[in-house]
Amino acid sequence: MNTRTVKTVKRATLATAAVLTLGAAGAYLYLDTTSEVRRPGTEACADVIPAGANRADGEAVCATLGALTAAWGRGDADAYGRQFTENATYTTYVGSHYEGRSDITEGHRALFEDFVKGTKLAASYLDLRFLGKDAAVLTGRGDDYSGSKPSPAELSKVQTYTLVRDTDGTWRIAAFHNTQRHNVMERFSFLYSPATAPKAEK
Repeated sequence: MNTRTVKTVKRATLATAAVLTLGAAGAYLYLDTTSEVRRPGTEACADVIPAGANRADGEAVCATLGALTAAWGRGDADAYGRQFTENATYTTYVGSHYEGRSDITEGHRALFEDFVKGTKLAASYLDLRFLGKDAAVLTGRGDDYSGSKPSPAELSKVQTYTLVRDTDGTWRIAAFHNTQRHNVMERFSFLYSPATAPKAEK
């Protein structure tokens, strides 16, 4: 192969790589900018208390979430931990799994002193269901943000709280699961297979 042919092949390879890179970047940008959720939730927890439910219990569940958010904002690990049952479980979006109030409290004590120091929680609420008179499941969206910034426009995590009426009558969190939303992957899956989209996102 002569020198001119080698140069032509190199140029064609580089041009092809550039076109593919630009195409991939354009596709990613398109997916990212069209991936907003259609059901972001409501900022007021009381708005998702179901009709026919015991209003006082609904408000007590919401108060637990309010106390949780306030404790995070103060960086108060002990107050944060008190919102959980003694044997609660807590799974983070990175997959860390805490077992028991003490584990949750001490893990957050370290987080409040380091990774999330000075941050606040933002939340929206999607649904509250009571499973009998002493258990409830609350779903919503959430994120942490810096105190110097306004609340984030889009909340990047989807969260599930399972709450129970504890032995002292207080509603506490028995299990928490936090999932990071991968908006581009989600949007791609909905485009590729529209039937996979939840009803609220169609």
